[in-house]
Amino acid sequence: MQPEPASRDGFDADGLEDQDFKRLTRQEAQALRAADPALSPWWVVGLQCVAGLAVSLVAWGVSGKASVAWSAAYGALAVIIPAALFARGLMSQFSSLNAATASFGFFVWEAVKMSVSIAMIVAAPRLIANLSWLALMAGLFVTLKMYWLALLKRPRPRKN
Repeated sequence: MQPEPASRDGFDADGLEDQDFKRLTRQEAQALRAADPALSPWWVVGLQCVAGLAVSLVAWGVSGKASVAWSAAYGALAVIIPAALFARGLMSQFSSLNAATASFGFFVWEAVKMSVSIAMIVAAPRLIANLSWLALMAGLFVTLKMYWLALLKRPRPRKN
């Protein structure tokens, strides 16, 4: 029985096209980063802070009750604090060692983020007097939607 050749007609054994990979030089990598800038997770967290403050002020203005504003602010914080932990974890030196540690770090910090968010929401009735669940969910919802706004406003690739 003959082993199947690794490549025939430009395709490998899995039927995928063969690709020649070339290592980038330092200058080529810097040019690639400059041409397609990454979105900083801290920019997203900052945008969430602004949205959380805005939704809290709107809740206070509409209801006239401080407890409703605190509920909305707490809902925003249930997104902002875990997002800041996630950003800090992803930007750590350990998470950028190689692709495997970056992938593992992403999943670990995502699990931390979800756990902290759930714990904060569960603790809300004990921490906020006269909790308004509607205001808390509004703060949570508006702050979560900032991920979409950040994606729309991300830095555009530069044309050469």
